[in-house]
Amino acid sequence: MKTGNPRFSASRRQLVLGATTAAVLGAAPALLRAQSSDVYRIGHLTPRTGFLGPMGEYAVMGATLAVDEVNQAGGVRGRKFQLMSEDSVNPQTASAKAQRMVERDGVLALVGEISSASGLAISQVAARANKLFLQTGCNSDELRGKSCSRTLFHLEANNTMYVRTVGRELLRQNMVKGKRWMAFTADYAFGHDLFAQTKKFMDEHGAVFVSNDMIPTDATEFSSVILKIRQQKPDLVMSNLAGNQTTNFMKQYNEFGLPIPLAGADLNATSIWGAGAAGFSGVWPIIWTHQVKSPSGQKFTEAFTRRFGRPPDNQAIADYLAVKVLAQAIKETDSDDTAKLIDYLESGVKFDVLRQREGYFRKWDHQLVFEMYTVTPSKDKSADKWDIFQTSAPVPGPEEDMELLLPTMAENACKFA
Repeated sequence: MKTGNPRFSASRRQLVLGATTAAVLGAAPALLRAQSSDVYRIGHLTPRTGFLGPMGEYAVMGATLAVDEVNQAGGVRGRKFQLMSEDSVNPQTASAKAQRMVERDGVLALVGEISSASGLAISQVAARANKLFLQTGCNSDELRGKSCSRTLFHLEANNTMYVRTVGRELLRQNMVKGKRWMAFTADYAFGHDLFAQTKKFMDEHGAVFVSNDMIPTDATEFSSVILKIRQQKPDLVMSNLAGNQTTNFMKQYNEFGLPIPLAGADLNATSIWGAGAAGFSGVWPIIWTHQVKSPSGQKFTEAFTRRFGRPPDNQAIADYLAVKVLAQAIKETDSDDTAKLIDYLESGVKFDVLRQREGYFRKWDHQLVFEMYTVTPSKDKSADKWDIFQTSAPVPGPEEDMELLLPTMAENACKFA
């Protein structure tokens, strides 16, 4: 039996088609303006609210400083950079805003993000649009593995790099083999992946796994968790938390005064500063701090502090470098063609990554290779609030291969479509 009115259906289809055509025609002038503009628009997405918000604020400051420096130097190919920053909030919002930036704003490339779940959503938009996405805060190994993309490049370390960095220090302190580890993990994609890498390191080096508690990302109170630690008495407490979670956990852990060593598989300077001198303890990995003594790193720190009245954190440097890398690629190739930019980034070209040694992207998974560090509480009790921690020498050491920290192709295979 047929249903519906054929004449109504036809007129409805015409109405929908007419509205769609009108929308496309109405958007065309804006799109043409974007494509023929005398600026390169850079779409910058990062969380500005929620438990990752404090890191996102530094991301915006880092990207802003880089854009200003590029423009003060005359831009690239006769065009200035225009930064278009948006709060990505969650994966759905991140995807929608990335799509709008590509279709309406005509951005040359996408930069930023911290959440691995949002990073994956943005990456899918970038791949469909054939736009570069230089992600600056997503740690998940999966983004470099089964979810990798030819248009996706990573200026943030992956979870394996973080775990192996702090793991080397824990091995040196004899805190691994035969030691009982108790873990606490952020209950979302990043945390799940980080715990998997932590557990792998524990198993490979003979640590004894006690338990792992999944912590909601909106958790702010940890007394019940800390009481569990007191009851089980592990040899080491391992944090796989993120953002403000880490800050609150550290502060409350130290308030309880437990004599059990604390370590973590991921940390940001914003968490240290948020915890304060009385709250920060343990040993943690980090990609960079303002204490790194490379000439270019100190120059960046001075410029950032002069501009924003505070030193940069590790998130600021990643977003700063993403903009600088993009500018260098356009300048050196004398092109804004995505395929040519990818070829350049895959060529093994070296970049000043504000550390002692230059960095480069691996061709097969697009991970930026660079030195890492560990941080511990400062022994200088007179240090100001920005220097309540001390930064280690680079990891790996100057005579070691920087790729020692990275997963191999066998461990995290990436196959570009």
